Amino acid sequence: MTNKPNRIKAVKNVFEIVENVGELDGCGVRELADHMDIPKSTAHIYLKTLEDAGYAVKQNGEYQLSLRFLRVGGQIRHNNNLYQVGRNEIDDLALATGEVATIGCEEDGYRVMLYRTEPTGAIFNNAPTGEYTRMHWTALGKALLSQKSNEEITEIADSHGLPRATEHTISNCDALLDEIETIRSQGYAVEAEERVKGVKSVAILLESDFETPDAAISVAGPKHDYTPERIQEELLPALQNTANVVELKSKHY
Repeated sequence: MTNKPNRIKAVKNVFEIVENVGELDGCGVRELADHMDIPKSTAHIYLKTLEDAGYAVKQNGEYQLSLRFLRVGGQIRHNNNLYQVGRNEIDDLALATGEVATIGCEEDGYRVMLYRTEPTGAIFNNAPTGEYTRMHWTALGKALLSQKSNEEITEIADSHGLPRATEHTISNCDALLDEIETIRSQGYAVEAEERVKGVKSVAILLESDFETPDAAISVAGPKHDYTPERIQEELLPALQNTANVVELKSKHY
């Protein structure tokens, strides 16, 4: 007798195929088979099945994920109350600061970028909306971690690891917990080239009435523009003003 829950292994396999095709930005059957270390015949069957279902297209001998995934993801985001309330305020935040502005939340121990916007001339790092990243890489993710207990943070670190994105990334759990304690006491998180070299970010938590995971907002820009004086005198007040508006709107949405 086993206590293992019932699962459909083929479904898990399909999503692993999907994630790997996306990671490869399109691929042939042999490339996918080599990348995943699976038989070529297995890769072919899954790719053809996805194509038949309309979730993959074949162009110039390579399979790409189809725009049906955009439809599914777009519908999920459209139905998200936090996105509906926050997106216009994030646009205003980007215009007010001249920086990339983001609203995001936590799901399954990852930071999820729910919406981002950037004014003309702002930095651009090709991060797509919906991107999942490690929580400890970003100011937004670290702000979200600050709402969790140390035990929960340790569980996330044990489960997902603390890999480096740059040489500045925190990769030790004790060091991460120390920084989270600083974030709790000062009320905001700073990302100093921990995900992308040359980029700094500042984030604060949102308090909303939505029955959703914890959420946060952030601004990001070139590190030389993020002096302690500008963070305190301009960026944090702008972030707090945006948070206040989003929180107020959430009570009446």
